[in-house]
Amino acid sequence: MTDDRSPLDPEALRERALDVLTTARERTALLTTCVDDRDLMAQHSPLMSPLVWDLAHIGNQEELWLLRAVAGRDAMRPEIDGLYDAFEHPRAERPSLPLLPPDEARRYAAEVRGRALDVLEGASLQGGRLTEAGFAFGMIAQHEQQHDETMLITHQLRKGPQALTAPDPAPAPPYHGPSEVLVPGGPFTMGTSTEPWALDNERPAHRRLVPAFHIDTTPVTNAAYQAFIDDGGYGDERWWTPEGWAHIRANGLKAPLFWRREGGQWLRRRFGVTEVVPPDEPVLHVCWYEADAYARWAGRRLPTETEWEKAARHDPATGRSRRYPWGDADPAPEHANLGQRHLRPAPAGSYPAGASPLGVRQLIGDVWEWTSSDFLPYPGFTAFPYKEYSEVFFGPEYKVLRGGSFAVDPVACRGTFRNWDYPVRRQIFSGFRTARDA
Repeated sequence: MTDDRSPLDPEALRERALDVLTTARERTALLTTCVDDRDLMAQHSPLMSPLVWDLAHIGNQEELWLLRAVAGRDAMRPEIDGLYDAFEHPRAERPSLPLLPPDEARRYAAEVRGRALDVLEGASLQGGRLTEAGFAFGMIAQHEQQHDETMLITHQLRKGPQALTAPDPAPAPPYHGPSEVLVPGGPFTMGTSTEPWALDNERPAHRRLVPAFHIDTTPVTNAAYQAFIDDGGYGDERWWTPEGWAHIRANGLKAPLFWRREGGQWLRRRFGVTEVVPPDEPVLHVCWYEADAYARWAGRRLPTETEWEKAARHDPATGRSRRYPWGDADPAPEHANLGQRHLRPAPAGSYPAGASPLGVRQLIGDVWEWTSSDFLPYPGFTAFPYKEYSEVFFGPEYKVLRGGSFAVDPVACRGTFRNWDYPVRRQIFSGFRTARDA
């Protein structure tokens, strides 16, 4: 039986919202039940919150937006709002707060979810900005998946035996295609005004004129990055910005995070397992300064955010911008490595079905890709539904990453989706590809 309903049909939206909320909660449960309560309460890095904070914060945000803002209900536990306000308490301080213990955090999140599903069942999903096309429900599913990715980062930073397992990506034949692709110059439509669950920094759609450029067909691999290391890249000031050079010297950086040299080979720690660095995988856990230095060493540069999106979305045959490199269909397993199905990137050149019209591969999934661009608003930007999602981060302090990683769920990953972080960050699942002028 075929479903002839529009994607914006209220019942289709209700089913989709239920599906993405359920998927997110199942992942949250996995990430918070595979370790004991002591691990949940511990802070495994000053860069990250205790896992139990993320768990209760997920529930608190769901209560704030779905129960209070959408349904107009009274606060369930107003006394904990401040504890789980991400702007009120920096991550380093959160272990000292009177956080809900694991069992209580689980009960709270579960009770909020039960009530939220009641709200979803009766919501009109049209009319107001929060409810139009189910936006608030999509926003909360994306928020939970973003915190699931954050919790997965915490698992990677956690010391101790392996707690998470997943099958490796299916073996792919070695990629022997062209190393780069020419993206023709001309205008294209960047951002979106029509994607119903797009967040404020992705909006509005606008035209950009982009000169022709070349971009790597695949992300930079571990083998290629190792050549930079072997050539003395970390010891040669020529390749680094002044800020980057100062940073690596002050912190003694000599390789990507979690790498170490032993017995004449590079090893890495990945979710509690030590393994030889796989040469054909995209390099992972590098900061913006490292990505930028590699690109300079290679005689290239990082792509701008605009170039990245044009390479990912623009179809030269039609002149339109797609939702994803492969078209408008939602991501499927053959398109990209998403959703924590695997706990590592797939080899460079994988997922030919997910390639862009020009043949650029792995633009979605595997590793977040650093761009050269600062995180800035688009022309006509309007903060919604709150300034703290995007607006307070705009400026030169943050660099934009694009494309998602193996740790990102499809609901929180689009051709227009924008991520951002400090240029020193390496614990995130970040890699890059390079570009050059045509």
